[in-house]
Amino acid sequence: MVKKVLFIVAGLAGAFLLYLWIGGVLMLQLTVPEETGQPDTDRFMSESDSHDRVALIHDRIESKQTRTSLKEQAEDTLDVTMFKITDGTADMIFYTSLLEAADRGVQVRVLLDGIFHNLRGEKGAIAEAFTHHDNMELRFFEPVNVLKPWTLNNRMHDKLLIADDTFGMISGRNIGDRYFAREGVEGATDDRDAVVYNPQGADYEESGVIQMQRYFDEVWTSDYAQGADADIAEEAAEEMLEALRSEQVVLQAEEADIYGQTYDWEERTHAVNEITFIHNPLGRMNQEPVVWQVLTSLMENAEASVLMQSPFIVPTNPMLDALNREALPEEVRVVTNSLAASPNLPAYSRFTAHREDLAASEADLLEYQAEGHSIHGKSYVFDDRLTAVGSFNLDPRSVYLSTESMLVIDSEDVNHELRTELEQLMNEQSLQVTEDGDYAESDHVERAETSLTAEIGKRLLRPITAPFEHLF
Repeated sequence: MVKKVLFIVAGLAGAFLLYLWIGGVLMLQLTVPEETGQPDTDRFMSESDSHDRVALIHDRIESKQTRTSLKEQAEDTLDVTMFKITDGTADMIFYTSLLEAADRGVQVRVLLDGIFHNLRGEKGAIAEAFTHHDNMELRFFEPVNVLKPWTLNNRMHDKLLIADDTFGMISGRNIGDRYFAREGVEGATDDRDAVVYNPQGADYEESGVIQMQRYFDEVWTSDYAQGADADIAEEAAEEMLEALRSEQVVLQAEEADIYGQTYDWEERTHAVNEITFIHNPLGRMNQEPVVWQVLTSLMENAEASVLMQSPFIVPTNPMLDALNREALPEEVRVVTNSLAASPNLPAYSRFTAHREDLAASEADLLEYQAEGHSIHGKSYVFDDRLTAVGSFNLDPRSVYLSTESMLVIDSEDVNHELRTELEQLMNEQSLQVTEDGDYAESDHVERAETSLTAEIGKRLLRPITAPFEHLF
């Protein structure tokens, strides 16, 4: 009898795992959409000045200060999307600064990815407490539902902050201490933000901030965004909110330089000709690769130079084709993490399956050389006017599955600043990968030492991750 029960249980478990495999893995391999053509790139440029202005933020501490300041300065509305949150100081600054804005009367809307939000266990009470605040709303994008495995892979990868129709920040940074670490901290991760300053507010409908706001509203009101549970009692909710207010007092003492920063945004920002906010479509399963199509069009229309940065590269066949087209300009360079630098060993293991093909393409492939320090920016520079900054990685997930968003900016000043940053990263901190998978010789960049654990892990994971490559 016991054997029969165990046999039935094992059979049901096997059937359920097969169901998960078909719905969450196999169906995505069978439904890759074709690209519908190259978009017109003329719309990304203008010969007249925009009312918008843009600041790029590269420094980790400056990023923490700026996003805290934007929340402190918000007067009417504050909308935030975030992909991944991890425990530490940064997440508590995030939660408490949102609450502080709501306590001042700002209408706060927070949209978090339904898997990687980290508001579970003890921190689940934060989500429930927020729902009891009169000025706060919290929603999750596609919460986990194992009975519908086809809903598990379309994640919300956007990282946006929009304040009062006046400021819009787009970023590649998640909320975690490594993205905002002080100098010398082991495991620090460099990333990049772009802040759009729109002094005309809602009156300037073409503003990049207003474009970001429209997109936020689209995702917020979609069927994929579901409200957080409010099961906690009113008294318990107020206790949690008071605990967060007390925590902010502590944080303001411990991280005093993060709070109370004010900026002259006219002084801090660059003039721009045009700002265009682009994003992938909302939906389940594989979607039309809108952002990727824009980027490939901009690559092919560049006349002299394309520089690209992505923390992970897992190229699809269309990606490899794009990097081997004769229409590409003479200089195409792409930089990513080396094995020594990468904090994402599974993704790097998939990268190694294509590393030599990438090195043999029309693009120069470079790897950032560091130990205990990584790059996470997603940035693109086209000739001397156009740049793109946001959340898009060079991998199948960003191409087909995740919500992704980028700002395409027409500005010689912004372009020059980002080009300078990327050239410094490529020329002074990275090595070029040769067609045989080795590194080209360099007189001033040393090869980072790779741990034995990383080398073994890479080799073990490469065959294991192969069936799931379309999910990376």
